[in-house]
Amino acid sequence: MKPIQVGLLGIGTVGSGVFNVLRRNQEEIRRRAGRGIEIAMVADLDVERARSVVGEGVQVVNDARAVIANPDIDIVIELIGGYGIAKALVLEAIAAGKHVVTANKALLAVHGTEIFSAASAKGVMVAFEAAVAGGIPIIKALREGLTANRIQWIAGIINGTTNFILSEMRDKGLDFDVVLKEAQRLGYAEADPTFDIEGVDAAHKATIMSAIAFGIPVQFDKAYVEGITKLGAADIKYAEQLGYRIKLLGITKRADKGVELRVHPSLVPAKRLIANVEGAMNAVVVQGDAVGTTLYYGKGAGSEPTASAVIADLVDIARLHTADPEHRVPHLAFQPHTLTDAMDALPVLPMSEVVTSYYLRLRVADQAGVLAKVTGILAGAGISIDAVLQREADEVGGEGSTQTDLIILTHDTREGTMNDAIAQMQALPTVLAPITRIRKEELN
Repeated sequence: MKPIQVGLLGIGTVGSGVFNVLRRNQEEIRRRAGRGIEIAMVADLDVERARSVVGEGVQVVNDARAVIANPDIDIVIELIGGYGIAKALVLEAIAAGKHVVTANKALLAVHGTEIFSAASAKGVMVAFEAAVAGGIPIIKALREGLTANRIQWIAGIINGTTNFILSEMRDKGLDFDVVLKEAQRLGYAEADPTFDIEGVDAAHKATIMSAIAFGIPVQFDKAYVEGITKLGAADIKYAEQLGYRIKLLGITKRADKGVELRVHPSLVPAKRLIANVEGAMNAVVVQGDAVGTTLYYGKGAGSEPTASAVIADLVDIARLHTADPEHRVPHLAFQPHTLTDAMDALPVLPMSEVVTSYYLRLRVADQAGVLAKVTGILAGAGISIDAVLQREADEVGGEGSTQTDLIILTHDTREGTMNDAIAQMQALPTVLAPITRIRKEELN
């Protein structure tokens, strides 16, 4: 059988990995796919560099639309990134009857509903394993491996940059700004790290997983997003003393009134496996009603780990290339006509309605009665306290200090209730600085 012909848009770090792995493992891949898979055409603005990667025998152009217009190309791989030209090219490829493979989590999280609808109408596939957690096959696990389950929740470390920063802060006792500079020097963080450190990248990925887990459309605009920029070394140290580690988690959960979709720093019990995921590694925990808890761990970025996921998508398409579109796995795991109804039945909840527990750190005057006033406010709001840690004043501010840190762990409460209680505590004259609030996830 003639090899399936692939056009590659963008041959940077991931694109080079795709080309090299496909060439290195071509016989193994052919045996698995049932036919060969060949990159026949590459589009990249830097034509000379692209030619140096692919060598002879592959057509290299600087116009992505020339790839889409080529009638011999069966699959288009989009590795350009972003929302702009990438969206136009993906929709043009679909309109031309090409299957699409993409690693573009931002594009799918924001415009996925439109893209998947266009693909379904045209009878082509859009595959995106590489868009979430790099080389970890979490999309296939959610769409296929766990299809018998009613998914209850997902919690993931799905951004390697922030996990590296938090690991370094914990290991070396350094503050965020210092570790960020080191992460940039080592190449773990971009020159402009905003999407990573503000939680946006993780929220894109969590949005995609939420849609697949609960059968709802992608709704990035409804996600709650909070990054790690306000975390201090003191909070990481206090969390450790209380038996927790702080991780930036992407969380989506089935709740009584809808679906939670949120990204924020979280205290996780140190005994949980996910709490021990260090450096730039990724991990995703999925709780299903039948299977229980499953953990997926590995490299969430990098040339060949991401290429592994891209090529897995190519193999899937090669196997299903001639299949009736009605008998393929739906893009978001559930049949498309059910998604709109599910959105009405399972709305994404506003953060004020989320129920979780909390870590609070208050810088307070070191005088009698302060703890009683704070705990009185929490009791009045119906918030139950799990643990209290009060530091010695000289430990916090040096000898003779008149300030101390009060750390409180709470039991579950509604976020809106906690917001009101924090506002009351902040108004106390003995609370001397903005209160630090970090959500706590037991992940039972």
